[in-house]
Amino acid sequence: MKRLLITGADGFVGRWLTREALREGWQVIAVIGPAGTPPSLWLSADEARAVTHLEADFTEATDLRLVGRQAADAVIHLAAMASGAQARNDPDGAMLVNATGSAKLIEAIAESGNRPRFLFVSSGEVYGAGHPGPIAEETPTAPVSPYAVSKEAAERAVLRSAEESTLPVIIARPFPHTGPGQSTDYVLPAFAARLLAARASGELEIPVGNLDVVRDFLDVRDVVRAYLLLLEHGRPATCYNVASGTGQHLGACFNRLAELVGVAARPVPDPALSRPADIAVLVGDPSRLQSATGWTPEFTFDRTLQDLVNAQAH
Repeated sequence: MKRLLITGADGFVGRWLTREALREGWQVIAVIGPAGTPPSLWLSADEARAVTHLEADFTEATDLRLVGRQAADAVIHLAAMASGAQARNDPDGAMLVNATGSAKLIEAIAESGNRPRFLFVSSGEVYGAGHPGPIAEETPTAPVSPYAVSKEAAERAVLRSAEESTLPVIIARPFPHTGPGQSTDYVLPAFAARLLAARASGELEIPVGNLDVVRDFLDVRDVVRAYLLLLEHGRPATCYNVASGTGQHLGACFNRLAELVGVAARPVPDPALSRPADIAVLVGDPSRLQSATGWTPEFTFDRTLQDLVNAQAH
């Protein structure tokens, strides 16, 4: 049985990726952060028996060497400072974890003598603003937030380390994704939570940030399938957008969630919820991914929103 090492395995995406990898027959090594949540608490008993886990701090050399020594056939590196707000508050920390830590992980793997296929998960935000339609991978990167800057720097550092070590590294650039279990630190789960609270309280005014933006939202379950397909079919030293190619207006997303919750709520702008340097339109072109892997999304956007509401309501 092939062994897949997943960093950030106890995060939102990591948990879905672990489940999907187990379904596809992988034996999973789940790497979680210090004081992270062990797999036995978020997997079924049968699933947990097929997973080994270890804790690691990617700013610590000893921990990086421990992860690097794991005998894995493939690695998907999710561990990151993934919150844009957290990165704005601590841009140096975002750079340390997202860029330096990622490059040093590749170096630690190479020093161990292992040669797994390595998928680095970046972000579609590295393209920045000013793109009215779907963005292809050839588009120059121009990040506008500390989070995106750290991810662009991570891509360069990872590719440089991979070239020096001959490790086969593939880069995924996922566009926004959501689904059951995502934190309310992110926009669609936050809307759902506020709308459910409004239905319970009768309060019909919901504070929101800027709704006049367009995002290419995917279901997390489609995203993790794409990652596993890229491990098998992706070309080393190549970037792949993980996107649908279709934009969703955030105001329309709010209205649809309100319909699904069953509440006639009114969005009220709250400047405290607006993001500095917000990108007006962020939509990816998935052609390269689809050509390489045959991947297409299986979940409609409406199904994703319904599952998100159902998960929060129960």
